[in-house]
Amino acid sequence: MNPKRKQRLILILLGVAGVSIAVLLLLFAFRQNVNYFFTPTEIAVGTAPQGQIIRGGGMVKVGSVSRVEGTLETHFLVTDYAADFEVVYDGILPDLFREGDGVVIIGKLDENLLFTADEVLAKHDETYMPPEVTQALEQAGHVDTTDN
Repeated sequence: MNPKRKQRLILILLGVAGVSIAVLLLLFAFRQNVNYFFTPTEIAVGTAPQGQIIRGGGMVKVGSVSRVEGTLETHFLVTDYAADFEVVYDGILPDLFREGDGVVIIGKLDENLLFTADEVLAKHDETYMPPEVTQALEQAGHVDTTDN
């Protein structure tokens, strides 16, 4: 083989290898930062992964919010009216956090199906509902889609 062709072939192979490694690293980084959304039913039946950061959402069950005296720790249930799961959050809740309203939480699920939230997101006005929560409630048969 001609030395010039051999040099070009080596450069092309090195370029392809470099691009392949870069793509693999990007895919790995994206996979680590993806937060999948799970409904209360999916969490209750064990579909959601444990020990991994995920998003969950539904409605805050009426009468389920309790606070630990002298701390910011709050316990509440999230429901899609078909199943519930318990959430513990240690921090300041959003101003619009209320029982009976929609919520999206980000955190980890333990082996006892206790969701430890790192972040709690509440709806930002009276008519808005996060799309994931709306879809979960529609699947459970508790939201009329003609209202929106």
